[in-house]
Amino acid sequence: MSCTHLDELAPTLRPPSASQQVHREECTLCFDGQDDPEGVFVCLQCFNGGCLAEGRRHAYLHYEKKQHPLGVVVKRTRKEPKKRDASEPPAKRLAISAPAEEELYDYTTSIRCYGCSPVGEIIHTERPEIATVVNGIMHALSSAQRSEVKAWEEEILACEHTLTLLQEPLIIPGEVPTQCLSCNLTSNLWLCLTCGFANCGRQQFGGVGGNGHALEHFKDTGHCLGVKMGTITPEGSADIYCYLCDDAKIDPDLAVHLSTFGIEVQGQTKTEKSMTELQLEHNVKFDFSMTGDDGKELQPVFGKGLTGLKNLGNSCYMASVMQTLFALPAFRSRYTGDAVDHTQMCDLPPVDCVECQMLKLADGLVSGRYSKPATYVPPSTDYESAEPSRFQDGIRPAQFKALIGKGHEEFATMRQQDSEEFLQHLLTRLRQEAKRLGRTEDDEATNIFRFGMEQRLQCSGCKRVGYKVDCVDLASLPVEAVETSTTEDGKKMFKPVALEDSLQGLCATEQLADYACSHCGIKVAAEKTTKFVTYPDLLVLHMKKFQLVNWVPTKLDIPVMVPDTLSLDALRGAGRQDGEEELDSDAPAAAGPQFNEVALAQLEEMGFPTIRCQKALLATGNSDPQAAMTWLFEHMDDPAIDAPLPPAGGVAANEPSDDQLVQLVDMGFTRAQARKALRETNNPERAVEWLFEHPDDVGDDAPATVAPAAIGLTDIGGSATLPATYRLKAFISHKGPSVHSGHYVATIRQPQRGLGEEAEDEWVLFNDEKVAKAPKDGGEEMRGFAYLYVYERV
Repeated sequence: MSCTHLDELAPTLRPPSASQQVHREECTLCFDGQDDPEGVFVCLQCFNGGCLAEGRRHAYLHYEKKQHPLGVVVKRTRKEPKKRDASEPPAKRLAISAPAEEELYDYTTSIRCYGCSPVGEIIHTERPEIATVVNGIMHALSSAQRSEVKAWEEEILACEHTLTLLQEPLIIPGEVPTQCLSCNLTSNLWLCLTCGFANCGRQQFGGVGGNGHALEHFKDTGHCLGVKMGTITPEGSADIYCYLCDDAKIDPDLAVHLSTFGIEVQGQTKTEKSMTELQLEHNVKFDFSMTGDDGKELQPVFGKGLTGLKNLGNSCYMASVMQTLFALPAFRSRYTGDAVDHTQMCDLPPVDCVECQMLKLADGLVSGRYSKPATYVPPSTDYESAEPSRFQDGIRPAQFKALIGKGHEEFATMRQQDSEEFLQHLLTRLRQEAKRLGRTEDDEATNIFRFGMEQRLQCSGCKRVGYKVDCVDLASLPVEAVETSTTEDGKKMFKPVALEDSLQGLCATEQLADYACSHCGIKVAAEKTTKFVTYPDLLVLHMKKFQLVNWVPTKLDIPVMVPDTLSLDALRGAGRQDGEEELDSDAPAAAGPQFNEVALAQLEEMGFPTIRCQKALLATGNSDPQAAMTWLFEHMDDPAIDAPLPPAGGVAANEPSDDQLVQLVDMGFTRAQARKALRETNNPERAVEWLFEHPDDVGDDAPATVAPAAIGLTDIGGSATLPATYRLKAFISHKGPSVHSGHYVATIRQPQRGLGEEAEDEWVLFNDEKVAKAPKDGGEEMRGFAYLYVYERV
């Protein structure tokens, strides 16, 4: 049969350019892919991928919307795996390489036209234009396997400091130190590339010790570049760290720089693991530890609501959050009902539409269509093991991750991220999408997170009381760290904390020493308390288990005693009481602060500018000239020391520099939190301490808040009715020294609720693509050391 569409379109078709996305691996609206019997229909005009399976037929839907009739159907089948000869040693895990596509798979292609037939007429053609386009499609993009292996490797680049390094050796060439200059550590040593001194680094993954003397050396000398001894290879690679950039870097001239100290790289043997290897080892060890508290292997489970998400390379933070969300009735009903209506009407490419990708992910996770045992051995090494995994292959949420992370400096990368930060980011994106679609917040699944927290602030001077309500999506709880002992391998042990105590800590009275009262016109002491105004349908509790170790935020393994049910009745705010005079915390004071005239005159006589004297007195109690003078000497180099004082009741006078803000933002704090901490302390190091002492302070640029009387309770979400009783639905656990490294998993109660038969207290572990029946109550250790707890209101 002759195809008129082929004759008409062939002269206009062009192969994909380097910047165009080609979706030949899977459908853009579901997870049917090129490995399925029907294959994927790739449009020859826009390179969209569509499935051909009966009941979905997204390829035909694409034709109906775009009137692009021609496409190539791509199918691939797995080749027999290569067998390792008995005389050959097994490949080391850290030497894994991604096999080429042609080594793993056979491909078949066929041209089809939906313009000639609604089932896709098979067209036989030898036209060179078609062959050129098909060849371009088949060679576009790298394979999924290569992307996953490469995703473990951090993007490390050179910096201006490695490229312009000036060396000033202070050691005799050839006499390289073998011990830290400041302590007796002989491992985890970092050689200063400027002077040649060796100092120990910070504590690292896997229990590697360190006291942070390399960082102290940088602070004392300004020598910013260090190389980790023991990671130097004959090829001239090694771990390089720049303390000025506060990041890992590469040194293109490392061999030359090391030769200054008599170190020849050709003679070096790598004796210590690099930072990337340590992180990879930590992830891999936990990832494959699918055993319960009793040491028995966990049994895989399959079915509706039990589909795994394949790790794309440090994407477990996202997988744990998405598995938790789609175990909730609100998200299931929102994203599994009107999929056909939206996909038929959507005017965006599916890969650029958040709604389309949420619908796709919901179908993939909830339908059970992809929840089946793995068929093939994972293609990750040159030599294959004999049996496929007992678990499932899982679906690859690559299109979803790319879209949700698009434009975000962290979530757009393949680096590990904080699951709590991702949840907040996701809720923001979903609300933006709802506005784009003209939907109201009350109709959205995200509404189940919303609730109001009341902040009550009372001035100790005028006794006036101010109230405001923050609209929030979760509660971050303080966790008391009481060290009880240290194990033989140096691990700190902590006293268990009751979750109810952390909730009480959230709502406890906080003393503010330097509150700028708008009514009094001076800084005074004040009391602040936080209580619930409304209660959400879904309560997410974020456990803040952090401590500063060598100025680096480090997660602490503090066990938490987690009850099955919670009552929040006693934590409800009472609102303004009779007789309380209103304190307008946002209004400027009627007059500026009154300075101690005698102290101010003494400071001015010493030669200090008036503005500096005023700031010193404000910072030290406005009475003691000696204390004020000490403050002046400590803050002479503050960038905003001569900036005018703000109006009374306004922000602190010392506006932090962008460099100071970036330093704290890079540690994971928001810009608003960083600005407030620097204003409160006027010192970057003390600012970090302040942030950890005030974990619930959202900062100077806080989201808009309103007085309780100015809004209705429905505007902030949640419900004020009692009782406020909750039952544990899920928890997201984390293994690793920092929330930005390690591994996340989700443990969920009754993930099949409403989808199939399930026991009342059934718990399921979602560990990337591995889905298994969890131990009783979700597992004592996993439950006690979780990072996020999710409670449903009952």
